[in-house]
This record gives sequence, structure tokens and C-alpha cells, in this order.
Amino acid sequence: MFWEKKLGSWVDTIRGQSALPLRLVLWNGQQLDFGAQTPPKVTIKVPHVSALGYLLTPSLFNLGKAYVEGKIEVEGRAKEIISIGSALARHTLKPEGKFARTARSLRHTKKNDGDAVRYHYDVSNDFYSKWLDENLVYSCAYFENGDEDLATAQLKKIDHILTKIQVRPGHTLLDIGCGWGALVSRAAQKFGAKCVGITLSENQYDLARERIARAGISDRVEIRLEDYRDTVGTYDRITSVGMFEHVGAKHLSDYFRKIRDLLTDDGMVMNHGITTTDPKNGEAAYGGGAFIEQYVFPYGELEHIGTVLTAMQEGGLEIFDVENLRRHYARTCGIWADNFETRAAEIRPLVDDRHFRIWRVYLAGCSYAFTQDWISLYQVVCAKANRDPSSLPWSRRHMYVH
Repeated sequence: MFWEKKLGSWVDTIRGQSALPLRLVLWNGQQLDFGAQTPPKVTIKVPHVSALGYLLTPSLFNLGKAYVEGKIEVEGRAKEIISIGSALARHTLKPEGKFARTARSLRHTKKNDGDAVRYHYDVSNDFYSKWLDENLVYSCAYFENGDEDLATAQLKKIDHILTKIQVRPGHTLLDIGCGWGALVSRAAQKFGAKCVGITLSENQYDLARERIARAGISDRVEIRLEDYRDTVGTYDRITSVGMFEHVGAKHLSDYFRKIRDLLTDDGMVMNHGITTTDPKNGEAAYGGGAFIEQYVFPYGELEHIGTVLTAMQEGGLEIFDVENLRRHYARTCGIWADNFETRAAEIRPLVDDRHFRIWRVYLAGCSYAFTQDWISLYQVVCAKANRDPSSLPWSRRHMYVH
């Protein structure tokens, strides 16, 4: 009786604020619709009274945990599930309460960082191939005109990066966090660079080396299973795509100082990565960041772009160009989420049910977070501080010449 009254009061409160296309199906068969005139697009099945606690405090962490751990069953398209889950959180929770944006400080070591990378990226190459593009580019695409398909937009992103930092034939290029090798392959084949790509993922390392050999460019591209802290030498160009999110707030200045030490005096750097939009470096709202930390990206930390630029300068780099690609990542994640839904029957046999649920809500949730401006994506071009400016271009025109 207690739970029934509490649940009824909560449903009435939500109904009073918004007519959501949501239906609850309780363990006793009772159905509760949140929008009397709105057909349900999402159905949440609650198999036991013990699961009600997740719903009555519907942070994105609680709802995500309940779904991932099988405490509730959810039917509907992933994008609709995320949208309705966010509405439940917004209508129930106070933004300044327990699930407000909060900054976290995590302990980053080589072991912790390596374990985190392997947890996320070593699910299986077949798994990623089902919803990424054919080159397995797992970062924000660049929709130059807005109508490109994913594969085209991903190649345009790589070309955009390499053109921004003016990669030339004979340049040496280091790609920190090289993934499955798409950027170094493109840099060698189209731009004539001699490349080194480093990763901590054994799955990525094996497949990237295989792809490099198949393309006949092993003389120009080397893939290493290596931590950036162990990298030595100097390079004309350095790229870091989707990597610095794993470095940790306390280590950002050291990370960029390491990049500076690896850079030639007339070299250039491109850092491409996700940031929080909270000036106080808080994580995603309503417990979304806590869900990602526990289930998706252990030890991941997002900083505000202002903090990132400060850390770059502390590390001895001068910033020459900053570009916001938030909308591009919203679309990229949206396409990934759609691909995941479309190919769900092929993906399910590749992972256990728990991991399937994690990734399903994670991809759709990221698209929503970028759309809502909870998180963003910046490309930043840097060089060594106090370098001779005579070799630098006077405008950004070269970035758009292909």
C-alpha cells in the first residue's frame, strides 16, 4: 500500500508537468500511462516492487543501472528511451541536488588507464564493426555539408585534421590513441607522412597492424602497443583524437608537456576531444556522468575547454585555432545509435546481455547529451610556445583547401 500511494503520487506529479508517451507495467499487471492522449512510445516493465526505488528517484544513473542490471525491462527505440528518461529526471530531481553536475578526481596510473582502455575497447572488433563505419573510426565525424553518410564524414574528419596541421610528404606523425589505424593510414597514403600510432588496446593493435600490412604501407606506418608516457623521439606532427579524456584532470598539464617534448621546434599538434560544458568541470547532469564512469569509461574525466586551454599553455603549447564540433558529434552518435538498433540481432550474439544494454543506452545517451549541450567536442591546433611565427599561415584558408 505504501509503494502504491508513493507511485501514484509520483505519476500524478509527472503528468501535471508533461504528457509523456510512457507506460508503466507493474508486477501485478497494472498499467499506468503518463500521457492520457499520447500513445506510449516507451514501455517500462517493473517485475518486482523492489525496483520501484529506481523509478521514484529517476536519475540517469539509477534508470541506467536498473536497465543494465535487469531490474526493469524497457521496450522502445533507444533514442525515445533516453529522451523520456531525461524527462523523468528533469521533472523529478532538483538540478542542484545529489545528481547535479559534480567534478570528480580520479587516480590515474599506467595500470588503471590500461585496464580502462582494455575494458572499453577490447569488447571485440566484430562488435564495433557492426555499428561503426568500414574504417572503424570511433570519434566525432565531420559533416562538412551536413548531408554526408558516416563513412564519408569520417574520412572528411581525418582530412580536416591533417589539413589543419598542414601535414606534408616526408613529415613524421605520431597519433596518440590511434584506434584501428584509420588516421595514420590516411596520413601515409594521401598526405605522404611517415607515421607511428600508439594504443593500449590489444584488439586495436592486432587489427591495425593487419590492415596496415594489407594496404602495403608497413614501411610508412608503425603501430605500437604503448603508453604515451613511454613514447620517445620527436615528430613533426602529433594528433590526439579521443584520447585526452582518459588522461585525468590532475595530469592534463603533464600530458601536454609530454606532447611538447615529442614535438619538433616547428611542429604542430591537433587535440580532438570531448569536454564538459560546465565551467566548474562538472560531469554530465542528472547522474549521466556517474553512469558512464561505472559502466562505460572507467577513469574517464571531462574538463571544460577553458581548463583544457589553460593546461595546454601550462604544458608549453601555444593555441592557434579552436573549433567546436558539438553538433557533429550529436549526429555521429545518433547514426551509431541507429546502426546499433538496426543491427541489434547481429550484435546480440557478440556480447552478453548486460554489455548489449550498456552500449545501447550509452550511444543514444551520448547523442542526447551532445544535442542538449551537456558535453561538447573541440579541435584545438597548437604549436610550441614562442616559436618563430614566420612559418605559420596568416589565415584559416588552408584548412578548407583539399
